[in-house]
Amino acid sequence: MRPDNWSNPCGAHRARHFRAMNAIAPALPDIAIAEMPAWLIGELRSDHAGETGAVMIYRGILAFCKDPAIREFAERHGATEQGHLDLLNALLPPEQHSRLLPIWRIAGWLTGAIPAIFGPRAVYATIDAVESFVDHHYQQQLDRLEAEALFPPLQALLRHCQEEEIHHRDEAREAGEGRAYGPLIGAWAWVVGAGSKAAVAAAKRI
Repeated sequence: MRPDNWSNPCGAHRARHFRAMNAIAPALPDIAIAEMPAWLIGELRSDHAGETGAVMIYRGILAFCKDPAIREFAERHGATEQGHLDLLNALLPPEQHSRLLPIWRIAGWLTGAIPAIFGPRAVYATIDAVESFVDHHYQQQLDRLEAEALFPPLQALLRHCQEEEIHHRDEAREAGEGRAYGPLIGAWAWVVGAGSKAAVAAAKRI
């Protein structure tokens, strides 16, 4: 993003994103995957699968949505999710990636494309639901890492990702006028949240 745009809230957030990524990335080679307990490798596998799906959600939105505000929202946050995925790719070797990644890519794309057909509020409700789950998921990992005093650089990476996911959630919630969605959109948001939970459980193991 151009420096002259960093004075606005979204531009400032992007500036913080790139500064944080530049600070975290050099520490990643020092995080030895061989030293990690099995539970943590499974968690990181689920994070990698989730960020893969998140990138595809925004691509699905862009495939169908013509609204300029939604397209700008999707392009901006999609770039952030790609940054998270790049960090996880640098940390987690390919042999530890979920073998179900093709499924997560398709599922993510559909999760973005379907609400894009129905309009902005459906898109914002979808992002709200996804990011609410992701916030909780990252917090569970951070709580255990902190309790076991493991891998401070990894904690910094996960906390950085969590903070940006919260930003996505809050922006979507504000743009979607809170959670005052109709019953149909509310039901869709529940399906998205439940699907995210099931996908994480599967990605930890496969």
